[in-house]
Amino acid sequence: MNKKERERKVEALLSEITLEEKIGMIHGSEFFKSAGVERLGIPPIVYSDGPNGVRKDFEPARMKEKGTTADEVGCGPCNTSIASTWNRSLAWGSGRMLGEEARGRGKDMILAPGINIKRNPLCGRNFEYMSEDPYLISELVVPLIEGIQETDVSACVKHFACNAQEYERFMVNVEVSDRALREIYFPGFEAAVKKAKTRALMGAYNLVRGSHASQNKWLLTDVLRKEWKYNGLVVSDWGAIHDTKAAAESGLDVEMAVIPEFDDYYMAKPLLKAVKAGEIDESLVDEKVRNIIRFLINIRKIDVEIKKTAGGKESARAVPVPERNRGTYSNPAHAMRALDTARESVILLKNEDKRLPILPEKAKKILVIGDNADRKHSDAGGSAEVKALFEVTPLLGITKSYGGNTVVDYARGYYVPEEKKYAPDEQMPWEEYIKMSKAKDPRYSRTYSADEKKLIKKLKAEALALAAEYDEVIFVGGLNHEYDVEDKDRRDMKLPFGQDELINDLLDVNPNMVIVMFAGSPVDMTAWSDRAKAIVLMAYNGMEGGSALGEVISGKVNPSGKLPETLPMGFENTPVAHFGEYPGRKLTKEESGRINANITQTFNEGVFVGYRYYEKFNVPVQFPFGHGLSYTKFTYRGLSIKDVKGKPVDKRKMSDGLFVVSVKVKNTGDTCGKETVQFYTGEANPSKDNPVKELNGFEKIELKPGEEKTVSVVLPVKAFSHYDESVGDWVMMKGEMKIYAASSSADVRLTKNVKI
Repeated sequence: MNKKERERKVEALLSEITLEEKIGMIHGSEFFKSAGVERLGIPPIVYSDGPNGVRKDFEPARMKEKGTTADEVGCGPCNTSIASTWNRSLAWGSGRMLGEEARGRGKDMILAPGINIKRNPLCGRNFEYMSEDPYLISELVVPLIEGIQETDVSACVKHFACNAQEYERFMVNVEVSDRALREIYFPGFEAAVKKAKTRALMGAYNLVRGSHASQNKWLLTDVLRKEWKYNGLVVSDWGAIHDTKAAAESGLDVEMAVIPEFDDYYMAKPLLKAVKAGEIDESLVDEKVRNIIRFLINIRKIDVEIKKTAGGKESARAVPVPERNRGTYSNPAHAMRALDTARESVILLKNEDKRLPILPEKAKKILVIGDNADRKHSDAGGSAEVKALFEVTPLLGITKSYGGNTVVDYARGYYVPEEKKYAPDEQMPWEEYIKMSKAKDPRYSRTYSADEKKLIKKLKAEALALAAEYDEVIFVGGLNHEYDVEDKDRRDMKLPFGQDELINDLLDVNPNMVIVMFAGSPVDMTAWSDRAKAIVLMAYNGMEGGSALGEVISGKVNPSGKLPETLPMGFENTPVAHFGEYPGRKLTKEESGRINANITQTFNEGVFVGYRYYEKFNVPVQFPFGHGLSYTKFTYRGLSIKDVKGKPVDKRKMSDGLFVVSVKVKNTGDTCGKETVQFYTGEANPSKDNPVKELNGFEKIELKPGEEKTVSVVLPVKAFSHYDESVGDWVMMKGEMKIYAASSSADVRLTKNVKI
């Protein structure tokens, strides 16, 4: 239906709803459901956590799982893994899988994707997010959302905005410059709204400039609704609302939480009372319900039937849409989609002496060491947990990749205590959960019993003894969801469970050992990375993640993943530490008088996030943004720049093309491979206020041995612009600019200057 007809139906149905019914629609009626109006055929909205799979079902008013097998689902790679592919098509496929699974489970909205900037390497939810770079996020979030929404399900892009830490996540106030917001923290969300047409958006827990993000009028009304022209649904994060009037007057539509007293939510009885008392205008409630009705029409859950009454008046009623997509879940096609993405998400960080691949015909005996080799990760991490139909571990993936002619043995190597569960269970009130989340972190105050200490020594001794007997040893370690987890930041970037010491001891025994790191956040590998010949990195890449790893190590798949974030030397080397207030400072007296927060975190680094900082301030890193090796080699030549014909440059919009940039890339090796060609732009002589260069284009191509292709991108005006706070708008830079063709932010192959 066209927009005019849709809006007519929205208004007709809205006119039939009583105030009490409207109030009932704009807050949770169950933990993952908001009510409809049965009298008028308006159904509830059913939500589910994502972002890499549809979460298990819970009882309506208790965080207790229903406990059947009906909610076992496919599990795709996490958002960090998707971003590691640098592949728009795979992002779409991941979204399509997620949407089909959500619809098959009867959901209307999947709470995904998470696209907050990975500003702080210690953030517990980094694995749910994509990148430190706003352009990479913007390019991947659009196809991801489009894939989800083609299935008559809504994406819910989150968490808007500036959600960069889990420490004090409910009560941390973020102060950030307009320029940093516009250039770093907003672009992914703006692309989700304007390009992907996301049907839903979730507010964040934190405050932004003194107001909680999920009830922040400036964010949700002035920026989102008015400036970006967004008319989709805005949902609070669960438990993110703190004030009835602020929530009512903001662009928020639905308040959700994890307390069972649904009628006591801020936008429930308290709002009804305020409206009846004339303290809050009913038109504000109408706008929220209007957005809900439009949402239900857009996901094809309802149509609106308008009839003439006997008296000549119109009456409206919601009716179901029989043709709505039924969806499907837990099927082989989805496992294949997950495998395709996982294959391209594996990142080869280092490969001295061509240590990898380990070809099956040359491998008689392989020893795999490490708890992560035999650990499943999908069922943990907080709200990202998934009850996966199956999950191939690295040990299984390696073993089946080599087949019966190779013996694959396993040693655990290091001890991991049983993981603590930080989510509230059915017996724990929300207030007690909040209190628990602030308690002393048991991960860093753990003591081991005498028996545990004996086991730690035994596991290490066994691994060292076996490593000396095998020509091929593969260590699989890193983090797990005790560290990459919602509600808890890490204390540092060090590997837990004594892994650094174990790895160094193993390298003493077997210098050729291959090291695989599992992590959704940067980890410090400096204790042993110089000694290691081969290092592979992968995030939590879904139900077929182990299969993908086995294929890469055995050479069946040529790795093509690239880092979506810089791996710094340690937290002390990051911009967050250098400019520093993390995890936050005490409120000033002035702040205490006007804002409801416990701490303030000022983003003092401004736009110098990630590689923008490391390059500008010449800070060495472990591995740079965009880095990732292949089993073949690629050469670049013939960088060319052509003007895009059109209006005079100073008359063009920010989105209008300015230059077409092309480069020839050739596979000079002896195996087929994929290369991500990255295009950066910057001033020829960077000013002190601007980064050296910034990503503004990329393409991933596949090349056979000896094959050469031309890769071209159109660089828009915005690629040569910055947000000027003095004028409150984007301004194009003038003068000598430099365009870079690169294999990573540090591996620049060709440059050429151009004058604007």
